[in-house]
Amino acid sequence: MNAKRFTVLLGCAALSFGMIACSPSTSTTDSTAASDAAASKDQSEAVELTVLGAASTRVLNDELSAQAAKLDQPLELQYVNAGSSTLVQQLADGSPGDLLITADQRNMDRAVEQGSVKEPVVVATNSLVMVVPKGNPAGIKGLDESLDNAKLVLCDEQVPCGTVSKKLQDKNGVQLKPVSLEHSVSDVLGKVVSGEADAGWVYRTDAAAAGDKVEVIDIPGAEEEPNSLVAAVTANTPHPDEAEALLKLLRSDSMRTEWEKRGFTPAN
Repeated sequence: MNAKRFTVLLGCAALSFGMIACSPSTSTTDSTAASDAAASKDQSEAVELTVLGAASTRVLNDELSAQAAKLDQPLELQYVNAGSSTLVQQLADGSPGDLLITADQRNMDRAVEQGSVKEPVVVATNSLVMVVPKGNPAGIKGLDESLDNAKLVLCDEQVPCGTVSKKLQDKNGVQLKPVSLEHSVSDVLGKVVSGEADAGWVYRTDAAAAGDKVEVIDIPGAEEEPNSLVAAVTANTPHPDEAEALLKLLRSDSMRTEWEKRGFTPAN
């Protein structure tokens, strides 16, 4: 073999060895890229759902989103929180939504009559309490003369908290004179927290969420007049299977714990 031919063969051998030596690194790079692509694909496949939730359910939004993201089919949730009657009307007017949660049976019945939802189920119950600003500056004691000159705020009877307020007044033989009627329990709470109102009737869960910003006064008979939180998949959702999975999640053991933490009584 002459020197020139030997040099060519040696160069080819070196080139082949270099390609073999580099091949594991190329494989690792390809594997990493594939893994990143798969992760990106999983994230992009999350189905976005809109939850039309009664104002009192706002306290559950973060936890529900966290658990929904871990389902076999991940869900990304958007929320519209408002008074139940408002949500039912919005749905009837064509507003988008995949799951409706009302704070009472009456408003869900309206949604059923309108053909806006499928079969509803009770997911939890809630009860009313009276709240006053921290320190109770007006010195309110309960359903007595201490309310006579107080600035009391209640929910309008068109929304669930207002319906129960009326029942409890009748039950206790009192006729209160609120300075304003609000369209959501959140609005009532806001006026009490800000000091604009001396007292307001809100759900126990809203009082708990407000923490030390308010003080709680129990309303006699309130535990016997709970409001049912009712949920249903909307009739026109483009994602019925995913919405059903979300409804099932609301009644799961893991969410049951979250309902209880926030003062609700989960449905059996």
